[in-house]
Amino acid sequence: MRKKNKWLAMGMALVFSLTALAGCGAKEESTEGTAPASEQENAIASEGEGGGKKFAYCTSTLNNPFMTTIGDALKEACEAEGNELVIYDPQYDQAKQISQIEDAITQGVDGIFLLPVDSDGVKTVLQTAKDKGIPVIALDNPVTDVDLVAANVASDNYNAGYIVGEAMMEDFPDGAKIAVIDSPTMIACVERFEGFQAALYEAGMTDKFEICAQQDAQASLEKAMPIADNMIQANPDIQAFYGINDPTALGIIAALQAADKLEGVKIYGVDGSPDGKSAIENGTLQVTAAQSPVGIAQTSYDNMLKVLNGETIEQDIKVDTFRIDKENVSEYGIDGWQ
Repeated sequence: MRKKNKWLAMGMALVFSLTALAGCGAKEESTEGTAPASEQENAIASEGEGGGKKFAYCTSTLNNPFMTTIGDALKEACEAEGNELVIYDPQYDQAKQISQIEDAITQGVDGIFLLPVDSDGVKTVLQTAKDKGIPVIALDNPVTDVDLVAANVASDNYNAGYIVGEAMMEDFPDGAKIAVIDSPTMIACVERFEGFQAALYEAGMTDKFEICAQQDAQASLEKAMPIADNMIQANPDIQAFYGINDPTALGIIAALQAADKLEGVKIYGVDGSPDGKSAIENGTLQVTAAQSPVGIAQTSYDNMLKVLNGETIEQDIKVDTFRIDKENVSEYGIDGWQ
């Protein structure tokens, strides 16, 4: 317990030292809404004044600024048209998420925006939603059973990984000993690693980059810290880390700072989060392959309305990803998401 508290304290210290904190924790908004008492502690209801449609946002966690920003953007889009949004937080628990989706179905929502904990683990509940005529749009992390959702709306995660691979090769033209901290139950994160591998392969550099350690931190800052610490202790000659998202990369930074091993090690992430951009600005993060949670939310909402209006939409919708580094971070700013 002491070790866990140590890493939690370090993580909080890191996060509070960065300039853009607002999205990093679960929101302390009113839980008054239409979710039953058993679910209210993890559901947030937002109702517009028009008494229109009712939607659910079933995310994987609200302890991540990317997911909270998607929720905020969906809420804004819903309220602008007099619609209601119920936000669920399963705290990265697959069983809890399934229960929350079932609750949304029981409430008779008009549509569900789903960011799955496990891309493979929601087939049964998606079939239930489909049988009830409730459209589901998976966002950010695509589901495996694509025939059970109206669409997968996600960043071009393969390209994000490719961007990281290109950046790492620029920094290490002769190759390097590297570590990867990923989240293999999430298709989005798998695609990021595949894109990274493809960049190395296409450049004929696969054999030049030795992955000496690779482990799942569930895309979590807190979980990434002890993993990174163990990796650097076991492999003190690691030259670079690939964190599968910005919270993971920030956890790596915190661990290496605590071990006094940050100097000389380059760290790469994916998200383009305010905290990630701040780390680029202060020189602790090399590159983040940026995505736009606001764009994902708006695209998902627009396409949900099309589905409800009987229109045909694309099954696989990609939102662009792009590189942010020391040279261009000022163009995007560190106060918010792009």
